[in-house]
Amino acid sequence: MYRSEDDYFGRESKLSLVEKSGVSSGKILLRSLSPSNFLWKKKKWGVWWKRRFHLATVKRWLLIILFMTILYISYTTYKTQSHPVLYGLSRGHERPQVTYRCPTLSADSHPRKLTDHSIPTAKVRLDPKVLLFAETTFSKLGRDIAELLVYIRMKYKVEVSGKSLPILTNGDKGRFGVIVFENYTKYLQMDKWNKELLDKYCREYNVGIVGFMPSRDETYVGAHLKNTSLFIDTNVKLKDAYLNPSSGVLRLTRAGDIVRGLLPNEPTDLWTVFTPNHTTYEPVSLATAWHQATDEQPSSTANSPLITVIQDKGEGDGIRRVLFGAGLKFWLHRIVFIDALSYLSRGRLSVSLKRSILIDIDDIFVGERGTRLKKSDVEAILAAQERIRAMVPGFKFNLGFSGKYFHSGNEEENSGDDLILDNSDKFMWFGHMWNHIQPHLYSNTTQLALDMGKNKDFAKEHGIPTDSGYSVSPHHSGVYPVHEGLYDAWKKIWNVKVTSTEEFPHLRPARLRRGFIHRGIMVLPRQTCGLFTHTIFIDRYPGGQSKLDESISGGELFQTIVYNSINVFMTHMSNYGNDRLGLYTFESVIKYVQCWTNLQLVTYPPVTLAERYFKMHPDEVDPIWGNPCDDPRHRKIWAGNRTCDALPEFLVIGPQKTGTTALYTFLTMHPTIGSNKPSPDTFEEVQFFNGKNYFKGLDWYMKFFTVENVTTSPMLTTTGSSNVTKPPGRKPILFEKSATYFDNDMVPRRVHALLPRSKLVTILISPAKRAYSWYQHMRSHNDPITLNYTFYDVLTATSASPRPLRDLRNRCINPGRYAHHLERWLSYFPSQQLLIIDGEELRNDPSSVMNRLQHFLQIDPVFDYSKRLRYDKTKGFYCQIISQSTNKCLGRSKGRQYPPMDTRAAKYLQMYYMGHNSALVKLLHRLEQPIPTWLKEDLQNS
Repeated sequence: MYRSEDDYFGRESKLSLVEKSGVSSGKILLRSLSPSNFLWKKKKWGVWWKRRFHLATVKRWLLIILFMTILYISYTTYKTQSHPVLYGLSRGHERPQVTYRCPTLSADSHPRKLTDHSIPTAKVRLDPKVLLFAETTFSKLGRDIAELLVYIRMKYKVEVSGKSLPILTNGDKGRFGVIVFENYTKYLQMDKWNKELLDKYCREYNVGIVGFMPSRDETYVGAHLKNTSLFIDTNVKLKDAYLNPSSGVLRLTRAGDIVRGLLPNEPTDLWTVFTPNHTTYEPVSLATAWHQATDEQPSSTANSPLITVIQDKGEGDGIRRVLFGAGLKFWLHRIVFIDALSYLSRGRLSVSLKRSILIDIDDIFVGERGTRLKKSDVEAILAAQERIRAMVPGFKFNLGFSGKYFHSGNEEENSGDDLILDNSDKFMWFGHMWNHIQPHLYSNTTQLALDMGKNKDFAKEHGIPTDSGYSVSPHHSGVYPVHEGLYDAWKKIWNVKVTSTEEFPHLRPARLRRGFIHRGIMVLPRQTCGLFTHTIFIDRYPGGQSKLDESISGGELFQTIVYNSINVFMTHMSNYGNDRLGLYTFESVIKYVQCWTNLQLVTYPPVTLAERYFKMHPDEVDPIWGNPCDDPRHRKIWAGNRTCDALPEFLVIGPQKTGTTALYTFLTMHPTIGSNKPSPDTFEEVQFFNGKNYFKGLDWYMKFFTVENVTTSPMLTTTGSSNVTKPPGRKPILFEKSATYFDNDMVPRRVHALLPRSKLVTILISPAKRAYSWYQHMRSHNDPITLNYTFYDVLTATSASPRPLRDLRNRCINPGRYAHHLERWLSYFPSQQLLIIDGEELRNDPSSVMNRLQHFLQIDPVFDYSKRLRYDKTKGFYCQIISQSTNKCLGRSKGRQYPPMDTRAAKYLQMYYMGHNSALVKLLHRLEQPIPTWLKEDLQNS
């Protein structure tokens, strides 16, 4: 501790010294100013400063040493945590071992006896669809059931319990194969009329019922379940679940083992258990009661089996049922539920028991030292591959390599590289990127192809097969969202036919991942297994080994294999070194799948696998392009020169011959609105969403909307003296007009996927007038059908008529079913995003319509069309003002006068559209839109 000046020179002040000696203060002052006294004081001050500096230096060095010690400890900890070699040496290095053994599987086990729920003699016509009665729209178990049905690709319809029954039949065909009640008591408490109606349907169509018992606040013991021979105990805690191997419900599920521990249920892990009193009932799943450890001796019935899932064989009332004592939180219930659907539908709602599994090991040769494979790791991979092949016929790991990084490790790791190549014939192979750069970062396709070529040359030089027809892109880049250059280079260099991604349409939720085909390359959905590039050591696995084991033993990874007929898993080279988590994970989960299911696992080469996938799911051949800007993951792997500003904000969707070209012209007159650049084939219409152009991809579509390419009309004032220019700094509001969008079945879904917030504009006129206008339009273009057949002939064409005649009839009549097509659009878009324009009002008072349209588009300030449009007596409609005496009107084909429609055709159309027009009136009332005059007149005339 530092001392004050008085501690060095005495605590008594100079004044007290003077007073004690009796010397006057003046003399003391003079003495203090003398040279000798000054030198003495200088010497004393020097001693004080020297001592003070010494102490400060000591403290400073102590602080520096302490800081450096802390820094060293932190650095050492970081290096051991981040560097695999140091981390492995710093801990007790123990790899997880595959120890699971299924007690019911052994070398001398009998062949599996598979249950077939189908009845060959059954001739009942039935849709393979589930009717789900949920308690509420947002109930948890109801959502869980619906999500599981989506995962296993089963169609379903949701109804809220307590309301009227939906229509159960369509003619002599049943609309549902199984009835599911989220709360089974809702079924028991149905009013007599509805319950008898539902029971009658179930008996006539051989349809069964699945019921879940709800959690209850009250605890019941031996309570009688209404109108059944069942008794229930509620709020029971259970442990150690197992299955009845003789149950006729089990098909996919196998009674293989016991699930040890407390059984989960929502919300409080409390279950309902069943006690039957009739031979129609048979247990499917059982468990034992869970008791807390106490000093009391447990009762003799403490370990008695309790029934958690029970089967009703229908001996009492002819209706088969399966009842669950808890929801779907417990994994075993989820796969038993799948079997219940098959059993109760007589096999109509069954999933395949075949599962294909492909395990990719990406980034071969890529990785820093300490993460790469050693010779012993490669030997372990080869040994594990043989063990897995004994369970999965045809199994081989599929290795993806980047040749640039060959021999980039230490001596031990380089020997591992060599051993992989020595055994190249024992694996499947695919080319990765030469330098592991994401393809979307290449703006030059030529350079991308050159880098791929280097990888292929490396493969040829080292004996790696190059004909797999499969490839995967680093970090999911370029596959989806599509980078066209990647597809070009893949086909050119590797002749790629198959790839895979977990990004289509999105990473989450996994149950919605799908495949698609683009430019002849089949894109398979890839599944996640919980292993990532940095997943190297078991004690650093998120949540520890218990979390990984949970995923394996009935959890996410196990269920992924169960739910997906075709599984493509991506792993990384680093998952097979150090703790070899890749080997542990897949060998363990395959053993667990074999124990608990009757699934038949197999591995096919990627091309065969993809062909099988799209044969199973032909509806996934065509892609659905989403908006990359709506998904942060997609935005990161989308080409950097792309921008969502180059997408339209609203669409004019048609239909044809209602005034869409006039509306397009008026819109391009607006100083802040811009359209796409013209197409060389379809002129002002891009026609992207409804035809083959859609398969050219998003890049092709966006090229029509680059800022320098948008179309606007040069506008002159009424005096013709100056242009009306766009406001400076404002991005044009982009739109597209394609009149064929309106009545195409696929377009609403495609538009919503890419432009979910876009606004839609449609124009409606009398459908009879529109049909006749289309016929005359085709006749004016010398269409041979219209030149050889009258309009009435076209309208009355039958299925026996020539194909071209039937096609023309469809194009005349189908777009006029306005309500039908609008309902399809409204199933994807809210009504607030749709504007319906009266085509007759657009023709007679365009300024009012354009003002309303600008309000709909929220354009401010409003552009005054009354000063830009003028009625042209010659053409018979409004045209753009060029000068005081000059108008600019649409071409000669617009406003053409047709001969009157013949009476027979007019009456035919009146009758045909009467129902459709009535439906349109109801729709417009629902949307709170005015009823057009032409619609009132059409209904009056019919």
